[in-house]
Amino acid sequence: MKRLLGGLVLLVVVGAAAFWILTSPRWQSDIGPIPAGAPNLDNGRAMFFAGDCTSCHATPGQPDKTRLGGGLALTSAFGTFYVPNVSPDVRDGIGGWTVEQFARAMHAGVAPDGQHLYPSFPYTSFQRMTATDLRDLFAFMKTLPAVQGRVREHALSFPYNIRRGLGLWKLRYLDGAVFQPDPSKSAAWNRGAYLVEGPAHCAECHSPRDAFGGIIPDRRFTGGPNPDGRGFVPNITPDPETGIGKWTKADLVELLTTGFTPEFDSVGSNMASVVENTSKLSQADREAIADYILSLAPKPATRPPAQSAPAGQSGG
Repeated sequence: MKRLLGGLVLLVVVGAAAFWILTSPRWQSDIGPIPAGAPNLDNGRAMFFAGDCTSCHATPGQPDKTRLGGGLALTSAFGTFYVPNVSPDVRDGIGGWTVEQFARAMHAGVAPDGQHLYPSFPYTSFQRMTATDLRDLFAFMKTLPAVQGRVREHALSFPYNIRRGLGLWKLRYLDGAVFQPDPSKSAAWNRGAYLVEGPAHCAECHSPRDAFGGIIPDRRFTGGPNPDGRGFVPNITPDPETGIGKWTKADLVELLTTGFTPEFDSVGSNMASVVENTSKLSQADREAIADYILSLAPKPATRPPAQSAPAGQSGG
């Protein structure tokens, strides 16, 4: 009996040690060093609006969308996430962060205090961003108004409230790879691919997820249930029946500029705030995004076409 108990204790100790090692917050990225030199604030502004930062981080109810005090509640099957303050406030925001700490949060989902960040903050997409763009984005965000007030803690059910367990999640869903251009494609296509897959994080809303909250790779961009349980995020692949296969490049650029679809409807839900940001991008960037999205492999939506919302009308 003593030998059996000793064996069980040893298994528990070994298992706990393995869990601790595997779940350690690590710098899982090939981003490289942050470039020296003065940041390009114009480029930082472009990354800010491409990243749709105001949709989640702007203080709810404030007309000034550059006041990034956070507080928005994001409901999900795992509980409710409260979007943090990312204004330049030194105490309550990111004003006391270094650019290296910011890059680590964006690429590896690790806070300055060493804790895992939840993937409701889409670092699985932000990890594709270059060190230069992260430097410029951070510098631009530091020019915005400082907002006081710390956001409340997330309200998550067990075991999702154990942050340490996110280390296992990251082993499966976070690879740390920076975007690599395709030399066989045009510069515009590569720019669009970078924006869509990186800062704009389009797949984070427009893809179905598995039981662990990770994007299902072969269903990427095919739409799915809105995480908050309200409505359906549309398929944005060029599938002619359930996606945007009948749209032209001009149609898609128009949507990203004004929010109007080819059917003379306008986007609603979360997509309306996305368009507020994409409308501030350059025409060349909107066209690049359209080039890339329309080049995606056509795939049917993840629910029957008869139930699918027209592209652009439900969240995202």
